Amino acid sequence: MNPEEGLLRPQLLDRFALSVNITPPLDPVERQTIVERRIAFERDRTQFASDWSQHQEILRDRIIAAREKLNSIVCVSEIFGQISSTICERAVHSLRADLAAVRASIAYAALMGDASVLSHHVETVLPLVLAHRVRAGVHSSPPSQQHPQTFSPSEGTAQETMERIFAPKQIEAPGIQGFFDEPSIRGASAATRVNTPGPVVRSRRTENPVEIDLRATLNHALLEPGDMRPRLSDLHEKVREPKSGMRYLFVIDSSGSHAAQEKMRLVKGAVIGLLTRAFKRGDEVAIIVFRGTAAQVVLEPSRIMEDATAALEYLPTGGRTPLAHALELTKAYVTSSTLLILLTDGRANVPLRTEDPWQEALEIAGHLLCPALVIDTELAAQPLGQSRKLADALGAQYIALENLEDSDSLSIALQRLPSVSR
Repeated sequence: MNPEEGLLRPQLLDRFALSVNITPPLDPVERQTIVERRIAFERDRTQFASDWSQHQEILRDRIIAAREKLNSIVCVSEIFGQISSTICERAVHSLRADLAAVRASIAYAALMGDASVLSHHVETVLPLVLAHRVRAGVHSSPPSQQHPQTFSPSEGTAQETMERIFAPKQIEAPGIQGFFDEPSIRGASAATRVNTPGPVVRSRRTENPVEIDLRATLNHALLEPGDMRPRLSDLHEKVREPKSGMRYLFVIDSSGSHAAQEKMRLVKGAVIGLLTRAFKRGDEVAIIVFRGTAAQVVLEPSRIMEDATAALEYLPTGGRTPLAHALELTKAYVTSSTLLILLTDGRANVPLRTEDPWQEALEIAGHLLCPALVIDTELAAQPLGQSRKLADALGAQYIALENLEDSDSLSIALQRLPSVSR
């Protein structure tokens, strides 16, 4: 399907047993090897197949042997418990996940030539089972096998921290209530926007007009020979251009610095509060998160609230801060009716193309031409103030996360936003 049309519903995704995320390698040696082999294949397919025939035979023999011993693989009760516990921790309700994990673990054990399923077999297949079910990307290994990451000084800590998942903390922000009704954002008040139809682009003849086009109706009646009184066959209706909805593009910092003071709970709570209002208006929402070495889209443009909340609820926190990549990825999702909402502490430390990740982020931000709101998530005693500088580069309004519950502060920030083209 076209990813721009949104995500598959969870009920359909659940029918897929396993999923694999495939991305191009960024290692120059690997890329060179891939290209060389591709060129060799194109030049002489027969010779290429012959060169790799021995490897293919070995793999084929392993698969045949695994199939023959599949039903003899032992899977003890402790393995079932390990699978069920991990899946329950991720709040996956469907039993299809458990069944897929058991079957895949047995198949992997058979392929590796083992007589029984071991813990490392389960740990290998679980990410493939959970990736599309938790909707927010799965760790490269289960929690018991996650490798801690060391944050640079620019992230405010040198401690090694494992990825964690924080539940959202509800934020009672009166200012959020008026966020989606601000005339400066939406171009008109909510009441006006609901009651004001789109522009008339043409008229069409119909005997059951929704909105009669009087001029076109009379013209048709006058042009018809005979009786000049309008008849059903003369009726025309106005055809209006449909009003396009807003796109709210949330770009969320989920790096390790947000584990301090469980700050990610506040970030998720703030986003969910804003999302609720957006979906009530029938608007479109997309979510990009960044942590570790790269940013990723966890929600393609969608009008389904359940997809958005699931993506946030299971969003892990940990790793470095690839801010530049997040802003680069944002470019592809900006439209003429987009409002960018960026939540970050601004502590960029993963470069994209140069050796200076912070300057790189500022440069990319300067090319994002859309209304934006930066919510500063830095809660340090001695803040660096990077998010305020980022807001200046974006031409965005700025508000601190700790002030989000202050309706006056939020209203002032929203009123200063430029209008969004509708």
